[in-house]
Amino acid sequence: MAEPIGFALVSDAPLDRAVIEGFVRTAADGAVVTFEGVIRDHDHGSGVSALDYEAHPDAEAFLREVCQSMAAESGLRVAAAHRIGHLVVGDIALIAAVAAPHRADAFAACAELVDRIKQGVPIWKRQHLDDGLSEWVGLA
Repeated sequence: MAEPIGFALVSDAPLDRAVIEGFVRTAADGAVVTFEGVIRDHDHGSGVSALDYEAHPDAEAFLREVCQSMAAESGLRVAAAHRIGHLVVGDIALIAAVAAPHRADAFAACAELVDRIKQGVPIWKRQHLDDGLSEWVGLA
């Protein structure tokens, strides 16, 4: 099995799924699970037109720590990239990928990775609603 690794990127440029998957995929893996967080057009009954993501200056270091920790604990190769800046409906805000010899391990690790990113990486979003108002999400 390939050595576990953790790759992380925070960028204002569009994210490339193939690049993220390329960091985790090896000949030993029978499963690559990728999660894409996509900007949707609604939240809690309100229409959403766009999101602005802002990050702490050390957000990439936090993301790297989450990925490296997940890789070390699971023994799997993991990678994640988070976009910042102004995103519109349909844009990809987060890509997380995990490779494993078997699908169950890859699915479980990818779900855990996304949860840890949402809980531990200081990136915040401001939703722009269809009615012209905006709101910060998850600051509490």
